[in-house]
Amino acid sequence: MENLSFVYATYIATTPETLWEALTTSSYTEAYFFGTSIESDWQIGSTVAYSRNGEVTDHGIILACEPHRLLSFTWNHVADRSERTEPSRVTFTLKQMDAVVKLTLVHENLHPHDIVDREDTFEGLNNGWPAILSNLKSLLETGKTLPPLSL
Repeated sequence: MENLSFVYATYIATTPETLWEALTTSSYTEAYFFGTSIESDWQIGSTVAYSRNGEVTDHGIILACEPHRLLSFTWNHVADRSERTEPSRVTFTLKQMDAVVKLTLVHENLHPHDIVDREDTFEGLNNGWPAILSNLKSLLETGKTLPPLSL
């Protein structure tokens, strides 16, 4: 089976420290990640879990953790019933560029069904991640998330 990658970059008027906190702290993720909390001790080899309404939705193992610079972990979506030989992998890279931070997300080791070729949905990693990261950018730059959308 073909292994695909999804790459998304955005520029956020913030500091690497604030962006790191937003990526790794539930008080932020619950605001921009549509009610999803995050839990980990952020040590290499430790677990990371995303939960919504008290139920784990996604989980993985920390592969790299360099505060304010790099975070990488495996990604297992609980509802995914596909046959995978290994989990996908998410990597966030933060790069200070004057008064902004470039945030690059790479989600790799994907299967073709992880990508949904429709513009009227949040389904598929290619549609979900931009919505989440746009909400994160809005929150950090304005103090507010985007208005709710229904598709």
